[in-house]
Amino acid sequence: MTSLLKRLGGHAGRVVLALVFALPLVFMLVSSFKTDDQIFGDLGSVSAFLPVGALSLDNYTGMFDRVPAARFLLNSVLISSITVVLGIIVNSLAAFALARMRWSGRKVVLTTVIATLIVPFETFALPLVWWVNQLPLLRVNGFQLEWTTGWMDTYQVQILPFVANAFSIFFFHQFFQSIPKELDEAAVMDGAGWFTVYRRIVMPLSGPAVATVAILTFLPAWNSYLWPLMVVQSEELRPVMVGISYFFQLNVGWGQIMAYSSMITVPILALFVAFQKSFVNSIASTGVKG
Repeated sequence: MTSLLKRLGGHAGRVVLALVFALPLVFMLVSSFKTDDQIFGDLGSVSAFLPVGALSLDNYTGMFDRVPAARFLLNSVLISSITVVLGIIVNSLAAFALARMRWSGRKVVLTTVIATLIVPFETFALPLVWWVNQLPLLRVNGFQLEWTTGWMDTYQVQILPFVANAFSIFFFHQFFQSIPKELDEAAVMDGAGWFTVYRRIVMPLSGPAVATVAILTFLPAWNSYLWPLMVVQSEELRPVMVGISYFFQLNVGWGQIMAYSSMITVPILALFVAFQKSFVNSIASTGVKG
């Protein structure tokens, strides 16, 4: 009887916790189909979380009329996807060198990489703006190529500074450590080089780690707000998060804000659901074996 009560209590606690996290999302999605008057009218009752009343898609159509949402969405998909792909390649290569190859100073390098995790982005954002503004840039001018200086107001300034990530390197390092090194030795004896070991042995066995790093890289890239505000001036280059500020100019449309927020939240939820099993397995295995 005691064990039954404990299980019921555990299930009840998980249900309550799930509701705490799910109700704001439900409210956002349901409100995206309501008028502003109805949203505020339903706030004092459970109707705020229910699809009741005069529901329509007016907020979604109005959202696209108010801001170039399609362009912002395309920019964020492009920036986030490239950041994820490059991040997986660069960070896994760095972690492979630290975890599988033997060379002097690798522990010092790994310690330095881990130490950078305590430095918040806001502390080096301004110096980073200065640095990217000094980098060379190849531009197309008519039918000619010319070299200029400064990455401001470009796609690459929103991608390349965030490809290398200390946490991703550390996470890959911990996962690679759990793979038997005898596989490397056998491959080297057969004539394989280190890159072959990385490409044909280590990475095929690291699917859960790749999925986890993909999620953890995609999230900050998709949610980036401060950095684009600092380095992007052209509207056609802005990501989705910057578009939220458009709705607070002149008349605030809360229904449209909820519709826009729903649109930019669904990809995140879909990504997590798609890789949930790999994400959980990777975190568990890294925590046990790392």
